[in-house]
Amino acid sequence: MLYDKLKNYAASGAYPMHMPGHKRNTDLLPVGLPYGIDITEIHGFDDLHDPRGVLKETAEIAARLYGSDRAFPLINGSTAGILAAIGAHAGRGDKAIVAQNCHRSVFNAIDLFGIEPVLITPEMDEAAGIACSIDPASIEAALDSEAGVKLVVVTSPTYEGVVSDINSIAAVVHRRGIPLLVDEAHGAHLGFSGLFPDNAVNQGADVVVMSLHKTLPALTQCSLLHICGEFASVGEISRLLAVFQTSSPSYVLMSSIDSCLRLLDSDKDVLFLEYERNLKRFSMGTEVLEKLYILGQKNLPPVPFFAFDPGKIVVVTKKTAISGFELMSILRDEYKIELEMASPGYAVAMTSVCDTAEGFGRLAEALVAIDREMPRVES
Repeated sequence: MLYDKLKNYAASGAYPMHMPGHKRNTDLLPVGLPYGIDITEIHGFDDLHDPRGVLKETAEIAARLYGSDRAFPLINGSTAGILAAIGAHAGRGDKAIVAQNCHRSVFNAIDLFGIEPVLITPEMDEAAGIACSIDPASIEAALDSEAGVKLVVVTSPTYEGVVSDINSIAAVVHRRGIPLLVDEAHGAHLGFSGLFPDNAVNQGADVVVMSLHKTLPALTQCSLLHICGEFASVGEISRLLAVFQTSSPSYVLMSSIDSCLRLLDSDKDVLFLEYERNLKRFSMGTEVLEKLYILGQKNLPPVPFFAFDPGKIVVVTKKTAISGFELMSILRDEYKIELEMASPGYAVAMTSVCDTAEGFGRLAEALVAIDREMPRVES
């Protein structure tokens, strides 16, 4: 049965360099499948779609922590937030400027609501094979050339940690009186430490959707939608969230959102200080790599991005004898380390405040060993 399979895998010793951000760190977090607290909307437990009590308090903590005007807890993942946010601002026959590297949920929303996409293609970093930041000038050019644009959608940070200049993009978009939606699913941890770029809430976006579960200690599907500006259609977003989220929301998931936010509220400084130390130790431990390289490391030329999330460990294999897929397999099969994703030219380890020093050390030692044994490839 599934529960037994999950228990056996948890006991296997495999280290999770992937989401969810809680990293199965049972020293920090409660354990057990919580049947005992799985309820429905009974008296005293509020209503996710019309919060007035304990769930309203959760939303208020989220808004205060991130600095938004209003926050909506999401239990159907960031996908539900993106669908609602797009549908609230554009409809059949309208145009939306969309970065070509957006998540599939963005394009599903465009199909669902009959919106005409105006695609913006980011430049590519050929050395790593990774999409660069969105150029604000490309957004402005599209707005100048296209009539009827009702919404602009960008992803920042990307899966690989690439951050765009949201402040400048927002200024361009707001001069036209339309909203900017930022898919920040991979950036719920931003804004809590000087080592990381600031979050889109503080950079002028009108709607920001973020996945707590990707990079923070929350269960899978736990996310937030933030309202941050005057151009957001709050009432329509609220209505559509009730359409795209279940009418029987899980209190287990909602309690996970609440617990995550309260942990940040009380302990974020301590958690992020240790996270910074782990990332810096990892960076020092992998400076000896000769064939593989880590995107954004200090001993390399600057990456051609506006900013970069160092919590995404992007191991570039493009100039080696192996692909990102092969690196992912080697780490899984020989070192019991499971990465988040791979592509032909790189593989990504996703980290969080819940990663341990031992976990970072295991990855660093494995990469150094693989690099040492790998034949050199002439360029």
